[in-house]
Amino acid sequence: MRLEELLSSATKQPFPVLLSPALKALSLDKQNLWEEAHQAIQDEKDAMSAAVHAYLHRKEGDIWNANYWYRNAGRKPFKGSLDAEWNALVDEECQRLGVEIER
Repeated sequence: MRLEELLSSATKQPFPVLLSPALKALSLDKQNLWEEAHQAIQDEKDAMSAAVHAYLHRKEGDIWNANYWYRNAGRKPFKGSLDAEWNALVDEECQRLGVEIER
């Protein structure tokens, strides 16, 4: 899958089943749809979703809330740029799902 396909898939209805809520949220975020991204992830309970939730609050500038979600994900706060964190989360989730992303 090309990265452009991933990004465009986030706004399609129904959302492609092979993609996770985490990838949907990350795709929406990349399209500057922060509220929609947050909505897509906020009720999910898995560790990856918590990591994406942390990233979204970090991006928002709500560091206290971000740190809460990093703890829920079992992770330390990300120290790099927001772009680096976004890429790391996409790569990690795609690897977990067995989805190959071409950049």
